[in-house]
This record gives sequence, structure tokens and C-alpha cells, in this order.
Amino acid sequence: MSTNSKYTEIIYEVSDNIATVTLHRPDKMNAFTGVMMNELLQVFDEIDADDNVRAVIVTGSGRAFCAGADLSHGADTFSDGKLSGQTPTSVRRDGGGMVTLRMFRCNKPIIGAINGAAVGIGATMTLPMDIRIAADSAKMGFVFTRRGIVPEACSSWFLPRLVGISQAQEWVLTGRVFLADEALRGGLVRSIHPQEELLQVARKLAKEIVDNAAPVSVALARQMMWRMLGASHPMEAHRVDSRGIQERGRSADTREGVMSFLQKRPAVFSDKVTTDVPDIFVGWEEPEFF
Repeated sequence: MSTNSKYTEIIYEVSDNIATVTLHRPDKMNAFTGVMMNELLQVFDEIDADDNVRAVIVTGSGRAFCAGADLSHGADTFSDGKLSGQTPTSVRRDGGGMVTLRMFRCNKPIIGAINGAAVGIGATMTLPMDIRIAADSAKMGFVFTRRGIVPEACSSWFLPRLVGISQAQEWVLTGRVFLADEALRGGLVRSIHPQEELLQVARKLAKEIVDNAAPVSVALARQMMWRMLGASHPMEAHRVDSRGIQERGRSADTREGVMSFLQKRPAVFSDKVTTDVPDIFVGWEEPEFF
């Protein structure tokens, strides 16, 4: 196992082609800070640049996943220094949104192992993760209306797409904190596990991807699923599918995938995410902030 010690509020480890990112402020229930934001942005750049990483697990240290924004600044925690009603000269980007957009762009599958309280940004940062599992002690909450603010981290885009508009509205409008079994019923998490088994389950899921799936195909499939959530017609998906099948059909990975199946042996895929991902999303561009 390799561990990167340059981070101060997260722990980053890579073992067996699986990266584990652990939010690490256990004495503060892993409350989200500007430092943690920047380290998460940096670590996902590192993840995408490392072909040795094939899947990612995100979890928390201690008894919490992430208890939300660090409120040590008190009433001014969310203030930009302006009074209500004053016209801002510019709009400050939401830090949680910068993190979730970076996760959205990631070329590696992300598994959220929600080991405890996940509230505010602690809940919304899990939404662009591809699979979420929870400890039986976990609690979640989209508490923004109870703090006098609004949902952030692009959650007004992600959450209704994951759980449906009615469930999303109930959780957001009430701002209540709810238990893992309600998250499961509402479709927010895949499964619930005893605390001591959570990371083992997450690693088993990650290993299934690592051991069986072509990394470039995983990168493309992940982006196809997320980006097509905003498509206006299935024809948009058909165009992307057609380009993807044509591009990948010519690849060494596809030949290996077919022959390994016919020869009844494990596949050994050689294409790399850093160099071999084709552009099948012709004309698709991430919008500018303003």
C-alpha cells in the first residue's frame, strides 16, 4: 500500500489498484474546510493521472463521514462580507460545487462508504459518486433550509436525478436528518452494513470493477451515464453510443475482451485512461461558470 503524506485534511492511499480517500479531521467530525476542498480537488487530479488507480473509495475518519461545513466562524460562516440586499460585484463560486463537478469529471468509478454522519456538504458531496453504501449507524441530512441557506454542491441537479423529485423535495424542504434505512428506502444508498464491514464491502465492489472491466471502457461508460442524464432526447445517447462502439471496436481492449471470453480466461486489458480515451462526446463542453 502506498500513502501520500502531502495532504493534511485527507488521507490518500492506493492498494491493489484501489485508491482510498479518507476525510481526516476526526476531532471535528471531518467538517469541510477550504483546505479539505483544495485537497479533494488535488487528489482527484492525482487519481485521474495515475493509471495504476482503477477505482476510488471515499470515506471518513472516526465516527463521522463529514458533518458538513466547519461552522467555527459562527454567523459569518457562509457570508462573503456583504449585507443582505447589497448588490455583489461578483459571485463567489461554491466550494462544494467545485468538488462535485471535479468528481463528475473523474474517469474512475467512485464508491462512497458513508461510515457515519453525512450532513450538508457531507451529504451532497456523495451525490456524484457512482455507488453509495452506508454503515448502519450513518445519518444523512440536506439541512440547508434549517441554516437559512440553499442546497449547494450542484445537489439541485444531482439529487432529483438520483432519487426522484418528490423524495428530493421532502428531504431538502424539511432539512431533517434521517437514518440509513430511510436513505436506503429513498434510493440514496445501495445497501447498509455493520460499521466494521463497510470498507470490506466497498473494496469488494471496487475489486469487481478492477478485476473484470477495461479501464477505458469504465471511464467512457461512467461519463456516458452521467452526461446523458441531461440529454433532451435518446438520439443524443444514440450518437454517443455509436461513436463509442466504433472507437472501442477498433481497440486492443475489445479484441482482448472478446478473445478472453472465447478462450475462457481472464482478460488482460492494455489501454490506458491517461492516453487512450477517445472523444465520443463531440460538441459537449462543460459550461463556464459565468
